[in-house]
This record gives sequence, C-alpha cells and structure tokens, in this order.
Amino acid sequence: MNMKYGYFDESKKEYVITRPDTPAPWVNYLGSPEYGAIVSNNAGGYSFAKSGANGRLLRYVFNQFDEPGRYIYIRDNDSKDYWSASWQPVGKDLNEYKSECHHGTAYTKMMADYSGIHSEVRYYVPLNKTYEVWNLSVTNNSDKARSLNITGYAEFTNNSNYEQDQVNLQYSQYITKTVFVENRVRQMIHANLDRIEDGKEIDNKDVVNRFIGLAGAPVDSWCGDRGEFLGEYHRYGNPVGVESGKLNNHGNYNENSCGAITTVLELAPGETKTIAFLVGMIDNETAGKIVASYTDTKAVCDKELEELIAYWHGQLSHFQINTPSDEFNTMINTWNAYNCFMTFIWSRAASFTYCGLRNGYGYRDTVQDIQGVIHLAPEMAVEKIRFMLSAQVDNGGGLPLVKFTHNPGHEDTPDDASYVQETGHPAYRADDALWLFPTVYKYVSETGNVAFIDEVIPFANKDEGTVYEHLKRAIDFSMNHLGKHGMPAGLYADWNDCLRLGADGESTFVALQFYYAMTILKEFAAYKKDDEYITYLDESQEKLGKVIQELCWNEDRFIRGFTGDGQVIGKRDDPEANMWLNPQSWAVISGFASDEQADKALEMVYERLNTEYGAILMDPPYHAHAFDGALAVIYNAGTKENAGIFSQSQGWIILAEALKGHGDRAFKYFIENAPAAQNDRAEIRRLEPYCYGQFTEGKASPNFGRSHVHWLTGTASTVMVGCVEGILGMRPDFYGLHIAPSIPKAWDGFEIEKDFRGCHLHIVVKNPDHVESGCKSLLVNGQAVEGDYIPKELLSEQTEIELTM
Repeated sequence: MNMKYGYFDESKKEYVITRPDTPAPWVNYLGSPEYGAIVSNNAGGYSFAKSGANGRLLRYVFNQFDEPGRYIYIRDNDSKDYWSASWQPVGKDLNEYKSECHHGTAYTKMMADYSGIHSEVRYYVPLNKTYEVWNLSVTNNSDKARSLNITGYAEFTNNSNYEQDQVNLQYSQYITKTVFVENRVRQMIHANLDRIEDGKEIDNKDVVNRFIGLAGAPVDSWCGDRGEFLGEYHRYGNPVGVESGKLNNHGNYNENSCGAITTVLELAPGETKTIAFLVGMIDNETAGKIVASYTDTKAVCDKELEELIAYWHGQLSHFQINTPSDEFNTMINTWNAYNCFMTFIWSRAASFTYCGLRNGYGYRDTVQDIQGVIHLAPEMAVEKIRFMLSAQVDNGGGLPLVKFTHNPGHEDTPDDASYVQETGHPAYRADDALWLFPTVYKYVSETGNVAFIDEVIPFANKDEGTVYEHLKRAIDFSMNHLGKHGMPAGLYADWNDCLRLGADGESTFVALQFYYAMTILKEFAAYKKDDEYITYLDESQEKLGKVIQELCWNEDRFIRGFTGDGQVIGKRDDPEANMWLNPQSWAVISGFASDEQADKALEMVYERLNTEYGAILMDPPYHAHAFDGALAVIYNAGTKENAGIFSQSQGWIILAEALKGHGDRAFKYFIENAPAAQNDRAEIRRLEPYCYGQFTEGKASPNFGRSHVHWLTGTASTVMVGCVEGILGMRPDFYGLHIAPSIPKAWDGFEIEKDFRGCHLHIVVKNPDHVESGCKSLLVNGQAVEGDYIPKELLSEQTEIELTM
C-alpha cells in the first residue's frame, strides 16, 4: 500500500507534511554552526551553540520518541481542553486536529486547527544571529470570545556537554538553577560561581547562561523546574503546568531545569494575536535586549523570515533547471542542493543519528562534501578548501580527523602518540589526500581562478607550500606508500571503513583514484609549464595503469583489491563479495577503463548489483566467508557496507554511466535512489522524502527499501556531481565549459539557468532525435561553435546557449 505524507511545493521551495504521523521524525535544519537547531515535524529536536558536543542547550533523547522539543501548548480556559501547536506532544485525535508542517530553507512552519482556533508557529534562527525564535500567531475562528493560555516550554540541558548532561548525573544535576527576570526564565549552569571575579575559572568552569523569553504579550506565570512543570507520573503530553491552568512561579535548584512561560490571550471572534518565544545561550543582559527588540513582534519576525528566505533562495538561484522530471527538478533545484549545504556546513556533526559528539572534521568526508556546493557557492567552497589543505601533513597525507580547534602549522599528526590519543585515529588512510584532486580541480574550473594554484597555504604540522605543491605532496604520499604490487598501500582503510585490507594491502578503488589524480595534476602542471613533472606523471601513471590492467581486471569486472598477504578480494569465483560496485564506477570516472571494459563492468553492475532502490555495494553479502579485514560482516546481510545500497556510491555510478553517454541508465540510477521519487512509498523508505540517507537496506534484508541515517551523508554531494556534471553535462575546465548531457532519450530537452564566472548562462538543450548523448550543433549568442566546448571568451554577461543533441 503506497502511503504519502506530504508534497513538494517547488514555488516556495518547501516540503509540506500534510499528516503529522510520519513513519519517523522528518526534520529540518535551522541556523548555522554558530547557533544550530534541528526541528522535527512534531517540534522535537535540540539546539546548540558552536558545538553539538559541548554547546548543547536544549535536551533531546535520541532513539526514542522524538522528544522533548520546542513545545507550545494552547489551553482553552473555559473548557479546560488543551492541545499543542505541533500535533505532538499532546497528540489530539487526527479526525479533530488538522495540521500541516512546512519545512523550508532554514525555517519550519506548523499550522494547526482545533476547536475553532487556528495557530501558526514559525521556527527559525535569524540570519547571522545566535538564538532562535518561535513565532506564534493564534486566530479565533469561532463565533465567541476565547480566553487561551499559551505556554512555551524549553527543556534545558544541565550541562552544555551532551554526554555529561545525560550520563554524569551525580554532577550535572547539582550545578543548575533557574530564576525569573522581567519577561524570561534565566537558567544558570555552575550558578554558584556567580560571585567569582569575572574572567576567572574554577577547574575550567564558569557560569553559563541560557534563557527562554516572551515578546509580544505579558507573562502570566512561569516555571523553571521540569519535575514541577510535568508533575509526577505525567509526561510531555499532559503536563500539570498546562492542565492546571497556571504555572507555579518556582525555579529549579538542583535536579532538572526547564523554562516554561504562560501568557493569557483574550481573542474576540476573528481576532489574531502574535507573540514570540526566544531561546538562546546568552548572558542575561544581552538576553534582555534581544527580547526587547521583538516588541513589534509580527513586523520583526516577518522581516527576519524574508531575509532568511532571500538569502537561501539566492544561494540556490545560481543553478536552476527545468527538465521533464519533477523529481529531478525538485532535488537539483532545492532539496539536494540544500542537503549539500547542510552537509557542507554541519560536517556530519549533528542530526538525529549523529548525536553531535564528533570532535572534528573527517578529512575525506569534508573534502568530498565541498564538491556539492562548488557550482552554487564557490567562494564558500574555497574557504573550506583552504582549511582542508592546511590540514594536510607535510608528507602529503591528510589528518584523518581535523580538530575543530585546528591550528595550521602547529598540529600533531598520526606519527605522534599525542594525536592518536586525542583523536582515536591511529594511522593515515590511503585515500584522504586523493580527494583533494577532483575538489580543487572543480573549484578552479568553475571559477576560472587559476591563480589559486599559486596561493601559499601552510601544512598541518610545519612548513607551507603553494596549492600546486600541496597536490604534488599528495602524489608523493601515495608514491611513498606503495604495496608490493606497486599500487597505493591500504594503510588504515580506504573509503570503505568496513574494508581493512591491511597496512600492506592494496585497494583497486584507491589505485583508480591515484590514476585519476595524476590526470588532474597534469592539467595543473601544463598550466605551470612544468614539463619535467608532466613526464614524471606520464611515466608513473603508465606504470600504475599496467599494474591495474594486469592484476585488477577479472574478465568482466575489476576486483576490489589485495590483502597484505596477497589474497585477492572481489574476484568472480569468490563465494561471497565477488562483485563490488565502486571499482567499476571509478574505473570509468578515472578514465582508466577501455570502452570495452567500461561497457562490460557497467553491464555487470546493472545485472548483478542493481535493485529497484539503487545499486548494492557488493554481492553476495559476507556471512560465512569473510576474511579478517571484512568488517562489514558484523552487519546483518543487506545492511550498510554488507550489501546495503550505500547511497554515496549511487552518485558515482550515475556519473560513470553519464560519462559513457548512457543517459537512460544514468537517470535510472538517479530515480531509483532519489528521495523525491519515493514520496509515495514513505511507509517503506521511512526517512524524509526530501533528503538523502546514508544507506538503504538491500535485497538481502527483510526490510528491503528502508532507508537510514538522514541528512548528513556524502550522498548529497556525490549525487549532485553525478547529476550536474554527468546527466546535465556541465563540465567546466580551466578555460571554458563543455556541455555534454547524458539524458533519458524520452526527454525532448531541458533548460538550465547557471551563474558562471560573473556571467549568467541561459542554456536550452534540444533533443529532437531522442538520443541519450552527443552534440549535433551548439549556438552561443546565435553564433555557431564547433563541438560541445565554449571558451570563456565567448561568454557575455547574459549568454544565450542552444545545444541540439
């Protein structure tokens, strides 16, 4: 039975949830890492300042019932009936309670109708601010005057460190205190240090302030103690503080803090009133000024929301498409793009699956995530590229984990016991620095900023070098860490954390990445007129190519690699894991595979690995025949790396098929795994139908099609690259732009609006002969151009491009 819980409103760039009983919490991201908030369609979620691990201010219980959250309760003072502005936590009967949740770009809006009262709450973090706003409007749609209690509830953590708050209860319960000031509940952590002189810490601790304030109406009553607000043996759905009609005006001293504020709204028939609850981790004086600035509540909130929408829609406007596929349009124009920004900004740190305890940036993750936003926000991307280059060790390898406190030029490395102890990462990984090549190349090609090649950036531990030198050192790193066959050594792991080939093992995937890295670096060397180095790269690449050809091609597929003791992984007669996805797609992406090999390998992927939800990572799953390093065997069959549909790899198979001109196949892989294409299968997928998950359970699982680990996955960027470069064919280089689409032959054509190097391109692609790829003619501002390439000199401020396939 196909179930739908909402729809895409592409004009507003919103996903509208029309029934609140979604199969899992469907969430949105508000704010920035300076102040971040995650909110579900039932107002569950948490907030933090600067760090999900050490700056947590709103409490959330993971892997439970999506609570607590940002709750607003509404109580009719005549009937004593009460409900919430989000369906949960009160959870009224859905025959009587009607609601809609609109997740937009950095804001979420919830509407509810119950008992003749219409409410609308807008949750957002104002642009460049470090607090959040819950802006509520209430309308009396009944024919009699109504007296309503409105109560806002925030459950504060007792310690900004999430783990200390949840686990170290013999300490965290006894450092907290809440008081009432003017129009807000003020919570203090380590409240007893308030008399210690300013700037002095005791055991690295000082007073931390949080608040929930009310603007737009007077406070009637308040409560700062969770136990007293909820009442014994009550829960969030029936708190005594709401049921009784009045809060007790008590603060908390030890135990659990909260901030609850009630105001009474008297509404004539047809009348609307607007208020705002404000929440943040900010000193008391500043909090007072913030609340005061919302006196003209509706006007201020409307303006802030307009600013937020203008900012985000502006970011997304740099690349917009119109194709015959609504699902493709909504993903590329809005949701995959927004997903890419969230992954780029949050670096896998905080979701409902990642609890926010990660203490740094994963090297390979972050460098890959950058790729997804280069075509939308290249200046934002290059900042992060500089940062990641500064986390490259002078030997050319990447720091496996880059600390949030990263100090270029002064960092320890995996060669130092102190680094291993602090980060838990005992060794370099074979692939970390190799991701720099496509990322830096994509940035320079998108912007034409070839001068970036000569920009000097420090190394993580000591010395500095130009970007060109950084890339050369990354080549050196792999060259200095070769296995016995002459391919890059396995070191700690390659992209697949569950595949440990051993320090001396060799990964075909990494060998293909290395091969590709040399191709890219030759472009940089040509720009630098570094002929000697080009010769070196040519010779090295040829030598590596011979090894891959001789040892890794196995009749109709590429093997996955070798263990340190020479065992071949992924050969066709292995009883388990004899067919792997990534070596096949990367043989094509890297340009290594011959046409015949590419066609055979891609055909095998389709035959052996493809399912209706995308291609599984390998097959058959590990169960009885796993070698020592096949850590995937710890997962149930069809799950994660053990023959699950690992979503990030879908982007690479899309790109590989597109690069071969197989438009139908490329698009098929897109649509099988696209969240928007599963909007009517919510009961199977379970995750949000507008964002990617890390993996989908494969055909070996009884839950085939169920998806997991939402939002912060490298899938956002690999699929974006696969679609923009691959299917849509946007392939810039240093000096211009190739337009080489690979589309379903059924398409009559499509249009693109693209900002590129200070010019706006309006691209119309026509497909009268219904082919999958190829260029018959190309017009640039009416002038015919040979082939599919537009040199940058032909671009004007407004460029009209027409390509006939």
